[in-house]
Parts: sequence; C-alpha cells; structure tokens
Amino acid sequence: MVLKRTQLVTEKKNINKQTLDQVTIRFAGDSGDGMQLTGSQFTNTSAVLGNDVATFPDFPAEIRAPAGSLPGVSGFQICFSSHDIKTPGDTPDVLVAMNPAALKVHLKDLAKGGLIIANEDAFTEPNLKKAGYANNPLEDDSLSYFRVIQVPISKLNAQALEDVELSNKEVNRSKNFFALGLMYWLYNRPMDTTLDWIESKFSKLPQIVLANSKALKAGYHYGETAELFTTSYEVPKAQLPVGTYRQLTGNQALAQGLVAAIALLNQNRQDKKKAFYASYPITPASDILHELSKHKNFNVMTFQAEDEIAAVGAAIGAAFGGHVAITGTSGPGLALKSEAIGLAVMTELPLVVVNVQRAGPSTGMPTKTEQADLLQAMYGRNGESPCIIVAPGSPGECFDYAIEAVRLAIKYMCPVILLSDGYLANGAEPWAIPAVENLKPIEIDEAVNKADYQPYMRNEDTLARPWVSPGVEGLEHRIGGLEKEHISGNVSYDPQNHEFMTHIRQEKVDRVADSLPKTDIFGEATGDVLVVGWGCTQGAIISAVEELQKIGKKVSSLHVRYINPLPKDLLPIMQGYKTVLVVELNTGQLKKLLRSQYAMDIKGYHKVQGQPLKISEVKQAILEYV
Repeated sequence: MVLKRTQLVTEKKNINKQTLDQVTIRFAGDSGDGMQLTGSQFTNTSAVLGNDVATFPDFPAEIRAPAGSLPGVSGFQICFSSHDIKTPGDTPDVLVAMNPAALKVHLKDLAKGGLIIANEDAFTEPNLKKAGYANNPLEDDSLSYFRVIQVPISKLNAQALEDVELSNKEVNRSKNFFALGLMYWLYNRPMDTTLDWIESKFSKLPQIVLANSKALKAGYHYGETAELFTTSYEVPKAQLPVGTYRQLTGNQALAQGLVAAIALLNQNRQDKKKAFYASYPITPASDILHELSKHKNFNVMTFQAEDEIAAVGAAIGAAFGGHVAITGTSGPGLALKSEAIGLAVMTELPLVVVNVQRAGPSTGMPTKTEQADLLQAMYGRNGESPCIIVAPGSPGECFDYAIEAVRLAIKYMCPVILLSDGYLANGAEPWAIPAVENLKPIEIDEAVNKADYQPYMRNEDTLARPWVSPGVEGLEHRIGGLEKEHISGNVSYDPQNHEFMTHIRQEKVDRVADSLPKTDIFGEATGDVLVVGWGCTQGAIISAVEELQKIGKKVSSLHVRYINPLPKDLLPIMQGYKTVLVVELNTGQLKKLLRSQYAMDIKGYHKVQGQPLKISEVKQAILEYV
C-alpha cells in the first residue's frame, strides 16, 4: 500500500496512539545525508527516556563513493524497547530511505508489512538509474508487501529554512533533522535532547543552529499535521536495574576502561605511572585514539605514529620505561605488529594490544565486522610466542576487559591481545556506571631485593619476571630480542636453556587459568545443545537460546571471554551436553581450537558476510541439533 503525499492541515488531527513493546528503525541514505548522526540522536533521546537500546551503525563500503550510488549507502539501525534487549534487532520495522540507493540496499532486510518512509524528492531519474531501478518503485507495485509513505523531505525542509541565510547545499544538509523530527513525532519522542545538542555542537555557527533546529521542528510538526499520519506509537520505559547509566559505544567503553585501569594502578602510588597509547589510524579502531586523547589529565599519553610498526615499537619502549603500554589496531595492523609483539614476549614486558577486528583478508571490507583474527592472535608470530587473549562480549564489557587486559599484562608480564570487532566498537548500549569502590585495584609486584636482583628471576606463583624501570640504582639491566639465559637474562644459545625458556613462557600464560572466574552458563548445566560463542555473537546467541528455552527446548549457552588460556571448567561443562555448537563470524576458528584441545566432535555455525549474527539464524542452527 503506497500512500501519496497529501496537503498539510492547519490544525491538529485526531491521532490513534498505540503502545508497542519494541521497535527497530533503520535510517538509510547517502554517506553525506547524516544517517549516523540521525541514528545517534534518536538513540540518545530514547536512552534519556529510559528505553533499553541497542544500535548497529553500518558505514558505507566506499569512503568516496559517488552520491546516490549503492556502495555509498550509510545505515544506522536502532532497536529500542520496554524490556531488556541484547541486539539491535534482526529485521527493521521501519526503513527511512533518503534516496533510491538506500531503498535498494536495505529493502531485503525490512520485515514484511514494515513501514517505508521515503524521501520522494530523491527518486529522480538520475538517482533511480544509479540505484539500478528501471522504474520508480514508489509508483509501481514492487513495494506492495510494505506500507509506504512518501514525504517530500527535501522540499519541505527547504521551505522551512527559506528565511535562514545559508546556501542551498547547507540547507539540504539539514534534511536529516527533518526526518529525525518526523520520527520523533511518530514515536512520541521529545525534541529537547537534540535541540540542546544542536545548541552545544554548533554554538559558534548560529545559522547552522537555527537551520537544524527549525528543520527538526518542521519534521515534527509535519507528522503532527499531515493527514497521511493517522497513528503514533509509544514504547514505555524499560525496567532496568537501578543505577546511573550513560550511552557508550564499544570503542568509547574500551577507552574509558583504559583510563580507569591507570587510575586503579595509581590509586595507592606516590610515583604515578602513565598510560601510553600508541596507534596508527585504522578503521574501526581509530575512535579509541580519539577518545583517549581527551583524557591527558588522567595520566594518559597518546601517540599517533607514522605506521603500525612504529606504534607498537613505541609502546614496547614505554613498557620498558615502566609505564602501562597499549597499542591499538585492526587485523592488517596486527599482522604488521607481529614481529614486535614477539619482542614483547621475549623481553617479557607488559603490553596490551587492542585488535578491533574487521572483514578481511588484506584491506578487505574496512567498515564491516568479522571475527576472523582469532588464529592470528593465537599463532600469528614467529617461534613459540604465546600471548594471553581476552574478548569482551558486548559494548559495555569492553570497559571491563580493558581493565582486565591491563591487570593480566602487569601480573604475568606478558602481552595481552584484546579482541574487539567492528560490531562492538561502533554499537552502543546503556552502560551502568560502576561504583569506583567496586573496581579492584591493579597491583604491581615490586618486592625486588637489590642484593640478589636478576632481570629474569621469577615470581613463584605467576612466573612473571620483575618489572623494573631502567636506570634505577642497583637494578640496572638490559633486555633484547635474543634468547635469554634463565635468571640472569644474558644472551644464550644453549639448546637446553632455549627449550626451558620456551616452556616457561608458555607455562606463564597457562597459569592465568588458575585465577580465572567460574564460567557462567545461561540455562541448565546439562541438555541437548550447548551453544558456545565469543565476542560480538553474545547478544544473538543468548536471545536465540532464551526463545528456545521458553518453548521447552533443552538448550543452554556460554560465552568464552578468556580464550588463551581457556577456562579450566570449560571441558567439564561441555561434556554435560549431547551437542556442542560453536557460533562465530568466521569459518570456524574457535571450533578448531576447542576440537584440537579437547578432542571433541564439536559442531559449528559460521557466517562470513561482514554482517552481525541474527537471532533467527542462530535459532535455525540450534534446531538442527535439538
């Protein structure tokens, strides 16, 4: 059913108001249409209202794609609800399509019977041709399975801004606020949060403030007065645990976690250490550098290096100098850093390596998500070169595991690779701000006796060597990439010593398992199927398992956050189920690790499309084994 544009009425009409439990909206348009901004503002407003929210920004495949082309389409999906949610939704209920290309790219995901709000002004012959349409889909029956409302967004926005002193190009750039205002009216969202943001963001550009504010209000009042909108919707406040919340993306949470880690380390110290973050700009990890650069007042130093190798080298230098060293990258950058990470393994220095994974190989699809760097993190270095590996399961968990990565690196004097991904990095959720007193301090073993100090003497429990800053009187030492003699740290080519040091470096990582927390199981401890996931698959897995549990299926799940070493209780847990199914966004990398370590016939469901998992996909995969 296609609803044609009608004239505005001069007074408010009777509106049928409906209450919904959950809504998923996708904003889609050209890369210059401000869809990420529009989605972010709708998210923030919904969070302020008390809804639970989950988002999925989908960036263009090409940075400089021609306007109106399919590769240049930018999307932002938000799911907001009156109950706890764990994913941004499988299929959108509403698609706001700012041009034909946006409709073409995203129509396949829209639920049947879903609502399309189309900017009819953009459906011109040139734009239709760029999108590959022979006919205008707004004028034929190709959209008969959907509810379609045509709105001349560009024209109405220009009319609303006739008296604002801006160029036509600048006026047209405000049309995303018109669309946002319309959606605010449709879902009973107030405009105040966005109006305040506009005032703050563009405070030095009064005409931009005026234009964006007027566009937002014009869109809202259009929905209020246009005859074709006869129903508005309301999603009540969610009943979330009591606390103070803020909206965070995974990259922001990870950066905040690193800031918290250095504060926890310095809590009881007179000589304050610094967090040194060295990085080369790379999608989708760059936002961590941007966020950390704002926090110099918290003993945080940031260094934008000329390349990936320089970044990790500088970080290792900072670790040798006695500071908390972090380097961040994505998959291609991790490959370049591999030799230097081996140096950190040999010198046994604490180093945190953040890898925000993306689709590969090589440059691959920089803006799309994937989990295909797990085996690279495990084995992607020359020689026997073990590292600790951790992986958060949600945007909010990126905060916790940033702290944990720093803690483990210092406690075991070993590189720690933290595997995030594009889905976690750019996705957002309400994050309960933790009480500072509940955050465990990070401690350094500084019990070094100058009389018998040796660079490679070891803690009996952790096997970690002392972390001593160079140049301390009586504790002078040197380290390097050549094999070390046990205790003394002198260069050694002795075969037995090399084998001994190889095993002790591995044993040091293995001992991390002694201090890992108990693995949580979502569901019963025995049953037909145990679904195992890691990283960004958590939300879809838990949601799918929960739905199947409600209809009586004997299904449980667990999420592996410590990947190297694996938790000691993982094997006995898996043995309690008839089938173990590993779900991941690669061709089966965690499945390979579990099979090799436990010699079990573990099944797998794998997706490699640059897109996150859907709940329906996981359910279908589970049902094959129930």
